[in-house]
Amino acid sequence: MKYDVASAKEYAADGQIETWVHAYLLQGDWANPGLSEGLKLQTRYWVGPVEMALDDLVRTCGPEPDLPFPVDPAGWELKVTLLARSIQSPADLPPVVAEYLQGILYVRDGNHRHEALRRYGADRCWVLIWYNSEKDWQAHMAGALSNG
Repeated sequence: MKYDVASAKEYAADGQIETWVHAYLLQGDWANPGLSEGLKLQTRYWVGPVEMALDDLVRTCGPEPDLPFPVDPAGWELKVTLLARSIQSPADLPPVVAEYLQGILYVRDGNHRHEALRRYGADRCWVLIWYNSEKDWQAHMAGALSNG
């Protein structure tokens, strides 16, 4: 399977976005089995893929020492630079996976893509958002709808 925005939209249209997420997280160089297992610990509520401003997402991984998941600056730079140079269309990339927590969207998978897209010149990206409760999902949807 190709993991891009189009395939995520197909699965979402069939109500199977969580199936897509787990398949994506368990394959390829980007595999993140720990995140997949963590997501399975409770019911999640999903929205997306939706297009959002990069600035509306908070990275949680990168070379900055104050991030929850700091990484080696040289390795970060190499991976982000190569990814940014390889982008032909942002829609060819897998959507970023973000968690909604108290009104903030935290990037949980796709921190490198987020920065690569910024360097590519994009100001928006495709996102899959998960909520840890139906209450959070409803609150975010109500706020999103009232904000236009």
